[in-house]
Amino acid sequence: MEEQASTARTALKYGILTSVAIIIFTTITFVSGQSQNKWLAMVSYLIMIVGIYLAMKEYRETNKGFMGYGEGLGLGSLVSAILGFFSSMFSMFYVRFIDTTIRTQILDKARADMEAQGLDDSQIDNYMEISEKFSSPGIMFAAGVFGFLLLGFIFSLIIAAILRRDKPVFE
Repeated sequence: MEEQASTARTALKYGILTSVAIIIFTTITFVSGQSQNKWLAMVSYLIMIVGIYLAMKEYRETNKGFMGYGEGLGLGSLVSAILGFFSSMFSMFYVRFIDTTIRTQILDKARADMEAQGLDDSQIDNYMEISEKFSSPGIMFAAGVFGFLLLGFIFSLIIAAILRRDKPVFE
């Protein structure tokens, strides 16, 4: 019997694999003190793109070489949602239990950046107050999942357009 292509199974497989890759990369950046490096953060986007691409490619191959644009977009979005969930769970766990100083480091760097821009103390204090409210674990988790989902959707739009191959109408 021939194996049936399943977007959910493929998305789960590649969502978890990509999550593991990003968790390893994130751990390396946290441990090395490079978590604030914007250029290194781009590597996680590259990992995400590769995961979505591989998921769509495998789905197309198991679907007799065909994948519609909507199927690819849905698959990529599902991979991104799974990736966002696991990555955000890991980040919350890491910040809450392993290295509790990261949140303080991020806020201190933001303060130093604003001081370097020449903002006055009242503006900096207002910004820092808002930042502390939005850095609660629940909001950070929701923002992480939403951010991965949004970026994954955008990447999926492009990748699905490249990899799509519709079935012939008269076959």
